[in-house]
Amino acid sequence: MKKIFETTALAASAMLCIACSGSIGSQSFMSDAEIEKKVEKTLAGMSLEEKIGQMTQINLTVLGSWQNGDFVLDENTLDNVLIDYKVGSILNAPDKAVTPQKWHEIISRIQEKSLAATGIPCLYGLDHIHGCTYIDGATLFPQDVNVGASFNTELARKAAEITAYESRACSVPYTFSPTIDLTRSQAWSRVWENFGEDPLLNTKMGLAAVEGYQGKDWNHIDNHHVAVSLKHFMGYGAAVSGKDRTPSSITPQDMREKYFAPYKECALAGALSVMVNSGNNAGMPFHANCEYLTQWLKEDLAWDGVIITDWADINNLYTREKIAADKKEAIMLAINAGIDLAMEPYSCDFCDILKELVNEGSVKMSRIDDAVRRILRMKYRLGLFDEPVQKLEDYPDFGCEEYHAAAFAAAEESIVLLKNEGVLPIAEGKKILVTGPNANSMRCINGGWSYSWQGHLADSYAGEYNTVYEALCARFGASDVRLEQGVTWDETSNSMGGWEAENEPQIGKAVAAARTADVIIACIGENSYCETPGNLSDLNISASQIELVKALEATGKPVVLVLIGGRPRIINSIVPEAKAVVDAFLPGNFGGDALAALLAGDVNFSAKMPYTYPKAANSLINYDYKPSQQVSTMEGAYNYAADASSEWPFGYGISYTDWTYTDLKAEKTQFTAADVLKFTVDVTNSGAVAGKEPVLLFSSDLVASTSPDIRRLRAFTKVELAAGQKTTVEFEIPAKDLAFVGYDCKWRLEKGDFTIQIGDQTVTVTCTETKVWDTPNI
Repeated sequence: MKKIFETTALAASAMLCIACSGSIGSQSFMSDAEIEKKVEKTLAGMSLEEKIGQMTQINLTVLGSWQNGDFVLDENTLDNVLIDYKVGSILNAPDKAVTPQKWHEIISRIQEKSLAATGIPCLYGLDHIHGCTYIDGATLFPQDVNVGASFNTELARKAAEITAYESRACSVPYTFSPTIDLTRSQAWSRVWENFGEDPLLNTKMGLAAVEGYQGKDWNHIDNHHVAVSLKHFMGYGAAVSGKDRTPSSITPQDMREKYFAPYKECALAGALSVMVNSGNNAGMPFHANCEYLTQWLKEDLAWDGVIITDWADINNLYTREKIAADKKEAIMLAINAGIDLAMEPYSCDFCDILKELVNEGSVKMSRIDDAVRRILRMKYRLGLFDEPVQKLEDYPDFGCEEYHAAAFAAAEESIVLLKNEGVLPIAEGKKILVTGPNANSMRCINGGWSYSWQGHLADSYAGEYNTVYEALCARFGASDVRLEQGVTWDETSNSMGGWEAENEPQIGKAVAAARTADVIIACIGENSYCETPGNLSDLNISASQIELVKALEATGKPVVLVLIGGRPRIINSIVPEAKAVVDAFLPGNFGGDALAALLAGDVNFSAKMPYTYPKAANSLINYDYKPSQQVSTMEGAYNYAADASSEWPFGYGISYTDWTYTDLKAEKTQFTAADVLKFTVDVTNSGAVAGKEPVLLFSSDLVASTSPDIRRLRAFTKVELAAGQKTTVEFEIPAKDLAFVGYDCKWRLEKGDFTIQIGDQTVTVTCTETKVWDTPNI
């Protein structure tokens, strides 16, 4: 049986070799003639060993170790990896953040060795997810889920631009960001790394981040910018189980229409690399999917960037996915499918095995050359051949106050007010009790990818910043603010697990402290985690946190729930009695100060939910569900009298002022696929407080040949108005944006009526003729 399997796999691989060449070169829309000449000249002088080395990425911890509190590179290992195996890329940190000076020392030595070995600079990459994760003293921003909640693309662009500058200050030219997966399972442990559940929101935020990271010229990226890696291509946030790196069952229609959309647009905007989803869809691992990697991404888009694996995911084709008998077959499948750069990350045996595959003809030299061209092209675009390392003194703005102010502003604009029965803003002189496990922790407000992978070291690194409790003391006066947490995390748990462990509750102490309080701020939610260690089997918030809040609500004192965590946890039993609810998500180092300013009314809330907050653990749903999932039709902007219930829907959020929408108009009420639809609506700040308001435009296809989504977000912007001020908001939407992928997997815009909705205003427009496209993308 094994022999039959091997023969079948080899035959399939041979077909993949033919179908998945992926060679684009000068035919790409991204191509630069001078760079192509340099790439071809370098490639022509390379041996097979050198080419395979360029396709290999090794983890930094293989190259050194911690000795007496200092990370030290091992010269013998450096020689083995960079000179003997000619490895062309290194990733990751020495397990935790180090200083810019240390980064300069590490990368300078790696570049010296790389250039001596091959004359080709090393490509160094780090997961700089919400700022420079692994650089001590750098600026940390709110996590991407917060940025999505802001509905302000400029925040995404600015955060990426600052992160790029501070990365390059440390000679790091490559980041594994932005994350533009759609958060379709609220139980997923990586909800917080993405901009939300909607394709358009991820697309617009992703485009802004790509521009911020890379600048406006992908062929000539200066030393203030870095290359991106869009991740995780694609459908990663839709695992059936809700657990990380587990299978999804996405339809071909949804894969094309929704999950591919952010990657397509960001690739067409010049993103230099893409990282692949670690899971499988319908049984086919993405790392072996030639159709997606080569056809959809490289060939259909004429995109000439680099496709990189995620952590050890070629190995996982045989150890976990079981589509290969051994590592050799796994490498053959992945490279032939279109993988260019293998994040190994612990062993150079990939190099030996791939060389065998080439020599025996199982992987063609044309496939190797295509991959290496892409990697060399990226290095030339980054200017690494001219300047492989930078000088820290050339980056005087590293960690400056201007950057801190940008992170603070982003936090202020990304925290959502979900309920307020008059308790907010908190008046001066009120006695405040701060309670809950997340009340006094920098770890909790930063989340994962904060100084370490799991974020568990944040309190030791971020002591100069304020926790929620410290920020409230600074804003309202320490004499009026008391801390009695009632429930606390057990921080003796290690970095790889135990993040949910709690100490013995002290709820009685919190209840006793509430007697002298005028208002209670209950900071509940999750401790930090990242990736698979963050998997859970119960989306309900912990029983002790529920017990704490119920006991505090029973005192009769007004309770403000402040939700701090990476994903929504079920809290339906404590919401009704809470006087206010705020979702802070993971607002970063300045999140405590931003929250205090918002609770005090110094600034107004202006964020909206970037995903659907579920009401029950067995009732997870997204906002674009199907008509058959509801009992009655949707009324108003957020009134779902339906089976498809939620605690708070996508796009929901209130503030200290009132917003009135009037006079929604369509320039034309009949259209065809070639038209551009134009809509206007008047937005008035009808309250007494200045504020910002995300203005969201939704469409509903009323009848279609396949069951249509209830509604889809088609455009958004954000306005800032003084009290009483009115503005007219204009949207232009290509009519083809209303198309969908039909049952035949073709794009279709069908004759019929569409409802356009902004706020509580609706207008009907009619498509007068059906259009079906024969192209994969429109």
